[in-house]
Amino acid sequence: MKFTESDLKQDRQWRSATGMNEERFYRLLPAFKKAYFETFQEELSKRKVAVDIDYCITDEAELLLFTLFSFKSGLTYDVLGIVCGMTGSNAKRNQKIGLDILVKTLTALNAMPKRKLLTVEDFEVFFKEEPDLIFDATEQRIQRPSNPEQQKATYSGKKNPIH
Repeated sequence: MKFTESDLKQDRQWRSATGMNEERFYRLLPAFKKAYFETFQEELSKRKVAVDIDYCITDEAELLLFTLFSFKSGLTYDVLGIVCGMTGSNAKRNQKIGLDILVKTLTALNAMPKRKLLTVEDFEVFFKEEPDLIFDATEQRIQRPSNPEQQKATYSGKKNPIH
């Protein structure tokens, strides 16, 4: 890969590239390695096939760094590939492998974010320890009321033409 953990020298760089600081990255790495081994039954460095091309990602640390960077940066696969020294299709494939391992890791650590709360009961159980919840409903679309007075109450005025 074109950049490695050693290229991230400051806490700010770690956070902007991965969403976490260096200490958290290295605390997560052993569990990530374990999940990788459980999934593929061998280390990443031993899974590489003897071919005439160089592998961009050589170990689990680079895969974790790549995975976190890919989500934090929000780049398209083609641009992500350019930045990390691989093709767009390899960037997509590596991101999927990394995400699958990361989900397995976070699930094993009981740190996987809950993604779906299907019932009110699920919601109440999930947030029972939280004393306050804040919902940001700014800029939420609504059905435009047919009554002119109600329209005025819900109109933001943001799309007025400049005169």
